[in-house]
Amino acid sequence: MPTSKTMHSQELHVLSQLTLNPAAAEPAVAYVAGLNNEQRDALVSLADSNHVVMRALQVVAQMAGSNAGLATWANGVLDKERARIQNALTYLHHICDALEQGGCPTTVMKSLDHWPDLGNDLDLYTTADDRQVTQIMTTRMGAHTEPRSWGDRLANKWNFAVPGLPESVEVHAQRLGQTGEHIAMARRFVTRRVPKTVAGMTYLVPAPEERVIVATLQRMYRHFYFRVCDIVNSTALLEEGSLDFAELKKAADMGAIWPGVATYLKIVCDYTRQYRGSAPELPSEVLAAARFGGEVIHARGKFLRVPIMPNGADLYTRQVTYTALRGDVPATLRLSLLPYLASAAAVAFRITGSDKGIW
Repeated sequence: MPTSKTMHSQELHVLSQLTLNPAAAEPAVAYVAGLNNEQRDALVSLADSNHVVMRALQVVAQMAGSNAGLATWANGVLDKERARIQNALTYLHHICDALEQGGCPTTVMKSLDHWPDLGNDLDLYTTADDRQVTQIMTTRMGAHTEPRSWGDRLANKWNFAVPGLPESVEVHAQRLGQTGEHIAMARRFVTRRVPKTVAGMTYLVPAPEERVIVATLQRMYRHFYFRVCDIVNSTALLEEGSLDFAELKKAADMGAIWPGVATYLKIVCDYTRQYRGSAPELPSEVLAAARFGGEVIHARGKFLRVPIMPNGADLYTRQVTYTALRGDVPATLRLSLLPYLASAAAVAFRITGSDKGIW
């Protein structure tokens, strides 16, 4: 009998087929058709964790053919997800308006990159003071603050629960990065933001270069795993041709993360090439700066993992070294806390099964 590990590996492969190469997704659709109800629920749960429910199930519904039961099931999942997303987008629009009107310039990070999907929380960045943000969220939106972990406090990140909105609202105030080490680079998320209209509502989102920056920070310097959506989103961004690589390097160098950015993009293209036979071409300077590529990625649990040793550790060491060499003492000190934070989180997870309160 297949283990959950092998099932997740197979299902990640199926989700990758459905989203990266839908024109050749017949084997993936046939796989879904052969699942029982419990197995389909598990697949939807995995798609939700990877933020590709809409993109994957739309392909299943379209290619169901004469299998009416499969089409009905897929469309039912899609209808439920559309309702959730519409509710979240409506609240997000109100929240952004309230913050802007309250003098808090705000950018929607990551959440709208997944469109037509939406993540499980709503991520915002603002250049405003956190006290100002908290006052607006609690008085104008009726929100209450969630408990903050050590990592949240270092990163100056706040989580809010808003009545009527199942998704958490995560606001990064003035800082970005796993320990809040990025200040100047973070400001670009507001100074270079651009409008994006989704479901008839307009939001301000990061410029293409900052979209890659935040994805890199999350995947290569914090979690060390990719969701399927990260590959799909970044491949689409590269294919649009809107990415200015010189501007991207300029921004990445501000945060001493250019090797991580280059590595992130190489992984994206290597993984896409597995499913399409081709991928967007990266400039030679990106390939030269990449420390490794898709060859190290492996499916484990619900995600596509990047080995922390030696790959992730190498990027962290380079970030600390470059930050120290340019004389940024506060950022260097913050980064130096990361190994202790990660160790405490690992111990807490082994003891309690959760790293909440730390990470």
